[in-house]
Amino acid sequence: MALTSALNSALSGLNAASRASVLVSENLANAMTEGYGRRTLGLGSNGDVAPGVRVIGVTRNTDPSLVASRRGADADLGAAAALSRFHARVLDLVGNSDEPGSISSRLAEFESSLIEAASRPDSAVRLDAAAQAGVDLARAISDASRGIQDMRIEADRGIGDQVERLNAALQEVRTLNARISAAGAGTGEQAALADQRQVIVDEINEMIPVRIVERDRGQVALFTQGGATLLDGMAAELSFEVTNLIVPEMQVGGALSGLELNGRPITPSAVGGGTLAARFAVRDDLAVEAQAELDSLARDLVERFEDPALDATRIAGSPGLFTDDGNALDPGAATGLAGRLSFNALADPERGGASWLLRDGLGAATPGDQGNARLLQSLGAALSADRTLTGSPFGTGAMSALDASSALLSQVARRDGIAARTLSFATASQTELLRAEQAQGVDTDAELQSLMMIERIYAANAKMIETVDDMLQTLLRI
Repeated sequence: MALTSALNSALSGLNAASRASVLVSENLANAMTEGYGRRTLGLGSNGDVAPGVRVIGVTRNTDPSLVASRRGADADLGAAAALSRFHARVLDLVGNSDEPGSISSRLAEFESSLIEAASRPDSAVRLDAAAQAGVDLARAISDASRGIQDMRIEADRGIGDQVERLNAALQEVRTLNARISAAGAGTGEQAALADQRQVIVDEINEMIPVRIVERDRGQVALFTQGGATLLDGMAAELSFEVTNLIVPEMQVGGALSGLELNGRPITPSAVGGGTLAARFAVRDDLAVEAQAELDSLARDLVERFEDPALDATRIAGSPGLFTDDGNALDPGAATGLAGRLSFNALADPERGGASWLLRDGLGAATPGDQGNARLLQSLGAALSADRTLTGSPFGTGAMSALDASSALLSQVARRDGIAARTLSFATASQTELLRAEQAQGVDTDAELQSLMMIERIYAANAKMIETVDDMLQTLLRI
């Protein structure tokens, strides 16, 4: 009986060592695998009835608090990256003052061309150059406006793509929950399924930061930071309607779709600080703010040259040098003006106009005195005059057109700098937390040490079986 017990103990030891060596090899193979949790073998005694070792199960080792912190950093990084890209693109659209083609450069070129034309009002070349500079200025502002609306469209489509992926990912987690529950606690299959689930939950968390609550039989429930249920047994359904074309006047709640959870409206702030909320911020807030600043600059240009005292030949109520798509300014329809801004076609040779109207007046029927520079000088003075911008987002002080463009650039550059610093901080935080999480993952040196110990344990149990076999053979020969 003692020999039988010894044999059973050795066999159970061999089985445990074999299972342990499999787990060590899996740990080593998946040391760099995303979402992988280090496995350890749970062992216990068989007791007095059946001596030996018993395999209790497989434990997947993770630090829930560290994983939660890292997920929070992932969401912050995703949002910061999306916002930083937006602000950097707005800065590219506006352009730095020393960049050719920037709004500030175009405005300075237009002002210089008016001065040069005033010095030689008889020069058709200089008048054409002034007209072209005005066309280029209007085009730079309208191109920037269209670029901002393009980013709103991209953000809207990005929201639609993310909502579609979120719904699919929530269903995948629900399916994995069911498979984990069916696999049973402490099995290798359950640990592998939990790895897959962690990768998907990490993906969801980057879009919508989630709180995870453990449920029975290894299942999890997912909630937003605002407390909305995304998954608890059944998966919630998010809905959103993509808008193919967005213009400055369109706002959420009107022509733009909001976010719904199980058919009920939910605010973007309720889903936390991930990439989904960042895209809503771009579409509904940041791009709208940037558009308003461009509109203010465009309105200032239009109003400067619509002054009745500036050009006596211009018919009252007719557009000035800069127009709202060929029309005079309508104060009640100033939203989106930057995208419609154009140089008056009457003075644009490219569209059949005559640049000499800059010298003689937009309402002039025939060329006047070619040496008369009075209107050209007045146009230049109107551009450099200090005036208070209507509904200015740049402060209440009076400023010239160049001052207004500098104020616009300053606002845009300041926000870009803040966004870049936020992104840098979020990147550093996420990197450190990821490093800390990896440090608690698979330690290859420790796993190799465990493997050597398993090898000795295996050899000892094999020696025990060999010894028992020799003793049994001796007894049979007696």
